[in-house]
Amino acid sequence: MTLEGAWLVVIDHQFVFADPASDWCAPGFAATIAPVRALAEHFAGRVVLTRWLPALDREGSWGPYFETFPFADQPDDDPLFALVDSAQAIAGDGLDIGRTLDARTFGKYGADLLAITGPHPHLVLAGVSTDCCVLSTALAAVDDGATVTVVADACAGSSDDNHRNALAAMALYAPQLQVSSTQEIIRTPT
Repeated sequence: MTLEGAWLVVIDHQFVFADPASDWCAPGFAATIAPVRALAEHFAGRVVLTRWLPALDREGSWGPYFETFPFADQPDDDPLFALVDSAQAIAGDGLDIGRTLDARTFGKYGADLLAITGPHPHLVLAGVSTDCCVLSTALAAVDDGATVTVVADACAGSSDDNHRNALAAMALYAPQLQVSSTQEIIRTPT
């Protein structure tokens, strides 16, 4: 595997997915913090942290979605949507090696990300949740011709089973998508 010029994308390391009191807490979130930090140091200067924000309109399926999850229908500046402290350190308060990209979609792949990475990038994905935002980002990226590496131990799902199932589904997209580990990644020059 080559990672020359690859970008680390840390997906939605936000309190809404980290807080055990949140309806959307990813149970394995805490275990992703150390791997994400190690990856961010390895990719210094080529790190994008994303934040999910609620859709602005309630057209189509977003209406029923926010009826089902009214706790998440909050303004952008609600503390739920803030990056967790460890991600804030990567984004600028401490390590200052990453930049933040906000998106109102589950998948983070698109024009805004490509404006940072350039066309047909190699994206190394970490974050939450494996079975929603990571999966949505990965599949849109490979469909557009990007190379994707998902770092299994730097991701967490809505449950352990959903995490494993999402990784298994993404592994079917080889060779465009590979599933790897933090240790494998940090042993590979970028």
